[in-house]
Amino acid sequence: MAGIEFLSPEGLRVDGRRSHEIRKVQCKMGVSKHADGSAYVEQGNTKVVASVYGPHEVLSRSKSLHDRALINCQYSIAAFSTGERRFRSKSDRRSLEIGRMIKEAIEAAVLTELAAKSQIDIYVQILQSDGGNMCACINAATLALIDAGIPMRDFMCGCSAGLIEDTPIIDINYLEEGASGPNLSIAVLPRSEKVVLYYMDSRMHVDNLEKVLRAATQGCHDVFGILNRTVREHVDQHIGVLDSTES
Repeated sequence: MAGIEFLSPEGLRVDGRRSHEIRKVQCKMGVSKHADGSAYVEQGNTKVVASVYGPHEVLSRSKSLHDRALINCQYSIAAFSTGERRFRSKSDRRSLEIGRMIKEAIEAAVLTELAAKSQIDIYVQILQSDGGNMCACINAATLALIDAGIPMRDFMCGCSAGLIEDTPIIDINYLEEGASGPNLSIAVLPRSEKVVLYYMDSRMHVDNLEKVLRAATQGCHDVFGILNRTVREHVDQHIGVLDSTES
């Protein structure tokens, strides 16, 4: 995108962040009274809501798994989420691909063997899109799963990274996604450092891959700190409500 200075001589990005800084993240759990678990995440100007239903009986017996829970994940992006204002079907190829990748990451994080022969449904929707959509969905899904009381091996934290002028930048926004550099999206289990999602939309020279991956991993750890604090505050709030009710 000609005419845009993505990284100033002072090391500042378009939105004023340094290369190693994530966007402002705001989270809220229990946003839907109809779901077993739900969460809302704002990551910069990207806004996501996630809802979890289950574990419940598998709707189709032929799909039931005798040794673990069946994970069903649907990703969608609202028609009003971008300036294009165009209708997006839940069954379009890109949405199905992102939903599949989120599902595989969730399967690696959730203790599915504890809910054999059951089904867990996760619905994530982009309400406003400004880059890093898949990673924001991963973070929202994590909080929604925890809110639903689904046993997990660890938090599942996502962060994107890119490369501009040989400098790795993390948690890239829409403008930075449109730059000519490669974009990488990952999700990790922070305590074990296990990567459960890895997606790159273009080629990257092997000499740059390690430093971009390292930057994205650090971004995931920064996100973990925020998600962990959100969960603790949510639990403390509910304990306070229970105490006041009992008294």
